[in-house]
Formats: sequence, structure tokens, C-alpha cells
Amino acid sequence: MKKNLLAGQIKQICEFQKNEITEYYIYSRLSRRVNNKKNAELLQKIGDDEMRHYLFWKEYSGKDIKPNKWKIFKFYWIARVFGITFGIKLMERGESGAQEAYKKACEFIPEARQIVEDEDTHEAELIGMLEEKKLDYVGSIVLGLNDALVELTGTLAGLTFALQNTRLIAIAGLITGIAASFSMAASEYLSTKSEGNGKNALSSSFYTGLAYIFTVIILILPYFLFANYFMCLGLTMAFAVLVILFFNYYISVAKGLNFKKRFWEMFVISMGVAAFTFGIGYLIRVFLKVDI
Repeated sequence: MKKNLLAGQIKQICEFQKNEITEYYIYSRLSRRVNNKKNAELLQKIGDDEMRHYLFWKEYSGKDIKPNKWKIFKFYWIARVFGITFGIKLMERGESGAQEAYKKACEFIPEARQIVEDEDTHEAELIGMLEEKKLDYVGSIVLGLNDALVELTGTLAGLTFALQNTRLIAIAGLITGIAASFSMAASEYLSTKSEGNGKNALSSSFYTGLAYIFTVIILILPYFLFANYFMCLGLTMAFAVLVILFFNYYISVAKGLNFKKRFWEMFVISMGVAAFTFGIGYLIRVFLKVDI
């Protein structure tokens, strides 16, 4: 130990150690699992920085600290399932309190200032250099999700009042959704290819179509499971909100964008179109006297 410290200060330093050694294991494990060589090197470099920070704090605590195994497991698998950029940035988001604690530690350990600078700048720069293909196609995913949400929530709302038969609504919605997904994928392919912006047109169309069909399945599912068409419509709207919520949270973390603004924009458009077409369905049923 380099200097006499209070018991509370030692305890805080041990918490810093635990955090640093935990993140070392997360970054190191991920570096061994990614196929992209550049990403692997960057992740290992960040992991090495975390180990250096751990050893720095150990000089003051004089203790060996074990990592948080649950946190390693959780963020390792979040990164594997949802992408490295999302997993790491989500983990770093949870460290805002630790950053303040590090800055306070500088009052009794001035040498810790370099650790704070590393955490604030160096690691952020390295994380920003990570390459992840799926994030290059966020625009295509947004196109597929947004179009499916707007078109299908509207279609299902209109069909619900016009047909009032869950099986017919589900079949009509599924046919519409599948046809629209292929149409959107083809349009994205042609659009990306004509722009010549360096993106892979086939990959762009794949992500657009996949996002569209994924949303279609989620929105139509209640109509295959339940007989009450109004309950199905309510569940569809709830699922639409959950899709909007999850996707915008994912993008806000991975791309550092404003969550609230994007969420409410997508929510208002999707729900507004649904309400409008629900009204159209009602008018069609009344004036054309559709009775199924």
C-alpha cells in the first residue's frame, strides 16, 4: 500500500478493483469469440487497460479481488446476442456512477487522475472504432420495421372492424405482410444499388425484408391465438409499442441517439395511421354493408 487510507476509502478502492477485473474478463472473453480481427485486437486492448487499472488500485488496497461472475455472464451474452457495440455501450452506460466515484478518489489519490482520463476518453475512442456490420444497415432495418409497423397496424386495424373474424384477419394480414416484405426488400435492393453509396445492396434488402417479416409475425400472432378480435387488436397495438420501445432503445444505446425523440416520433406515426385506418374500416363496413 502506498499510503495510509481510511477504511471507507479502502472499501471504495476494492469496488473499483472488482469493476475493473470484471470488465477485463468481459472484454477478454469477447475478444476471443469475435471473427473480426480488428475488433478482437481493440477488445483485448481495452481489456488490457482494465487489467492495468485493476493493478493500479491493488497497489493501494493490497488485496486480490474476485470478479463479478454474474456481470461477466450477463454482458458477455448480451454482447453475443445483440451485438458487441450494444453490449459494451450498455455496460458502459451503467458506469456513470463509477466515473463520479473515480473523480472523488482523485482527492485522496491524485495519481488516479490518469485512470479517470483513460475511462473518459481512451476507452470511448476504442469502442467507437469497433466495426459491426448490422449497425451499418440500421437505416435498412428502420425502413423495414417502420413500414411494417405503420402499414400493418393500419391494415389490421381496418380489417378488424371490416371483417370481425380473427382467422380471416390473420390470413389477410399475413398475405399482405409477406407480399409487402418482399416488395420492400426489392425496393431497398434497387434503391441502394442505384445510389452506389458503398453498401451491399443485397445485405440492405435482406435486413429490410427480415425486419419487416419479423414485425409482421409479432403483430399478427394474437389473431392466430385468440377469438376476440378487439382483444387481438389491443394486443397487436401493445406489441407494436413494445417493438418500437425495444428497437429505439437498442439504437439509442448502440448509436448514441436520443431515445425519447425517436420513440415518440415512431409511436405517434404508427398509432395515428392505425386509428385512421380503423375509422376507414368502420366506414367500409357501414356503407358497403360488409357482414362476415
